[in-house]
Amino acid sequence: MFDNLRDSASSFYEEEQNDPTAETAAKPAASRRRKNARFLGMTAQQRFFLSVMLMFMVVVIGVLAMFVLGKMALF
Repeated sequence: MFDNLRDSASSFYEEEQNDPTAETAAKPAASRRRKNARFLGMTAQQRFFLSVMLMFMVVVIGVLAMFVLGKMALF
């Protein structure tokens, strides 16, 4: 019963990908355009690096503010 389960599943997947009419008819034009668009023109790695740097800046500014306000001291 389960001998060819993986083969039948992969062949069904390949049939769906090879049918160009089903893909264009099912999706509106806006979603096809959005798939290729990037947020702010950056790749995923660039957005990740930018968010990590932003988090680091917020932490550093917060620590400096705590020193200035006297809420934290070195010793």
